[in-house]
Amino acid sequence: MKSYKEKSLQEVNSSVNTVNKAGFWKKLFAFIGPAYLVSVGYMDPGNWATDLAGGSQFGYKLLWVLLMSNLMALLLQSLSAKLGLVRGLDLAQASRVTYPPFVNFFNWLLAEIAIGACDLAEVIGMAIGLQLLFHIPLLVGVSITVADTLLLLVLQKYGIRKMEAFILVLIATIGFAFIAELIFAKPDGAELVKGFVPSIPNNEALYIAIGIIGATVMPHNLYLHSSLVQTRKIDKTKKGIWEAIKFNFIDTFIALNLALFVNAAILILAAAAFFNSGLTNVSEIQDAHKLLGNVLGNHIAPVLFAVALIAAGQSSTLTGTLSGQIVMEGYLNLRIQPWLRRLLTRLIAIIPAFITIYLFGEESTGQLLILSQVILSMQLGFAIIPLIHLTSDKEKMGEFVNKTWIKVAAWLIAATIVILNAKLVADTVIEWITTAESSVILYFTVIPVIAGAGVLLLYITFAPLVHKTKDSKSKVPDGGAEKLNLVTDIQYKRIAVTVDFSASDNKAIGNAIAQGGKKAEYILIHIVETAGARMMDNEIRDLETLSDKLNLKKYKEELEAKGYNVHTRLGFGNPKKSIPEIVNATDCDLLVMGAHGHTTVKDIILGTTVDAVRHNVKVPVLIVR
Repeated sequence: MKSYKEKSLQEVNSSVNTVNKAGFWKKLFAFIGPAYLVSVGYMDPGNWATDLAGGSQFGYKLLWVLLMSNLMALLLQSLSAKLGLVRGLDLAQASRVTYPPFVNFFNWLLAEIAIGACDLAEVIGMAIGLQLLFHIPLLVGVSITVADTLLLLVLQKYGIRKMEAFILVLIATIGFAFIAELIFAKPDGAELVKGFVPSIPNNEALYIAIGIIGATVMPHNLYLHSSLVQTRKIDKTKKGIWEAIKFNFIDTFIALNLALFVNAAILILAAAAFFNSGLTNVSEIQDAHKLLGNVLGNHIAPVLFAVALIAAGQSSTLTGTLSGQIVMEGYLNLRIQPWLRRLLTRLIAIIPAFITIYLFGEESTGQLLILSQVILSMQLGFAIIPLIHLTSDKEKMGEFVNKTWIKVAAWLIAATIVILNAKLVADTVIEWITTAESSVILYFTVIPVIAGAGVLLLYITFAPLVHKTKDSKSKVPDGGAEKLNLVTDIQYKRIAVTVDFSASDNKAIGNAIAQGGKKAEYILIHIVETAGARMMDNEIRDLETLSDKLNLKKYKEELEAKGYNVHTRLGFGNPKKSIPEIVNATDCDLLVMGAHGHTTVKDIILGTTVDAVRHNVKVPVLIVR
């Protein structure tokens, strides 16, 4: 097995120690967590519509479809976890070093679209939940969902275990809400058990069954799970890896069965409350909420339903953001600020939701949810098939390679999911063509995209079978170690130093002098940032400007008395712009800056001068804390 230097989700990689944990239960507790973050994708708002439709139209008869979908998910998620544990790579990283660049680029693009589509379902679900609970307009609810962009940053700051605990609280909220709902609904136990016997009453039931299966296995969860298992620090011996695989399977088994309970509870609730009452056309979330109170005669049931919906949306959107970070870093070697990653993902979801609701009204959300599931369906094969190939590679996986029965089961699952989802996509496109006023646009936009995706899927499926893929050189986003050709006789002749007349000036000036001694020329820079300075630039003559000039003069006189050659420069307005202008204009060969020490929220509010300046000057920058 090849070793790689890159780390998936580097900020939390190996942050939870599982080594030297005595006893089965302590060891299990250390491993439990990753699968719970994954499981929320199996109970997100995108699944609710299919469960509601299945239960209201066919009672308990499609419960077996949920069970079968859960078994499929259990196998695929276990393969994803094994990939991360054995190779130390997430699915995106392993694909990048295995497949050609053009395949990886399109895989990344499709994964990003899928994550955006998934987030779209969460945004709509959250907005509907807020509307049902607080009676606020849907557009306002969609806008409110922007506010949770910082929640993930806060949770990450406290470590992966705190994030897992938060998600577990949300899952528990969903679970307890539906336990109460089932108590209110009083389902028929005998009919419920019969629902686990496979049967398809008619073509409409088949269509809903396809929708349930298609909405169950989320592509982003496969990327996510292969990364999250690496948050555990494990014994890298064969025995230690087998032990980690065992405990992660237990984690996955428990978490996915909780997700199965939630989905089954939604279907059972719809069957008991609506099917048995003759209300067989309930598929919209809003309709289900409205009817629950009337059918069950309980005003608490609709409230619990809305609370569970909000919890499902919030938990799913957090894990969707992590998936976005994983696929971007894994496929492109590109690492951006987490808050920016979060905001981009959320905007991709909010903009189409906002426009659609604004133009077509709140009743359009159902169609938008269907569209999001179709987009997710199209991407599934691009995650499942590489996962099977990668975990079936004897050379890379060693003794942990998939056994024959696992390969057969995995390929049957992949074929089933891809065929059923292809049918779902085809049916949807045919419906669009037959109902559209002009289908020409579809033939020149949607159809070529689907055809291209099909060709790419065929390549991903059969190329590894025709010829062995080779690991390309793995690179981390920060690059690899270079051969060192050290230059040790650098003499700085003109050094710029930013000062702000605080205690940090002593360190900044002292470090500058340590670099140049008495032979160098020093330029002390201070920027006047008053509102007047931003408006009038160097024409300002306010009290602060006069005071700053005097302070610079004092520094200059004190340093000259010690034998140093010093000049001063006073800038005006925005430091991010003014400092680089002065440094570049004075032909300095080093800039020394004192760091302000802001973190997280303060950086967002106050700005980060150091980052902006270092990107706009042509000389080395020494940051002094």
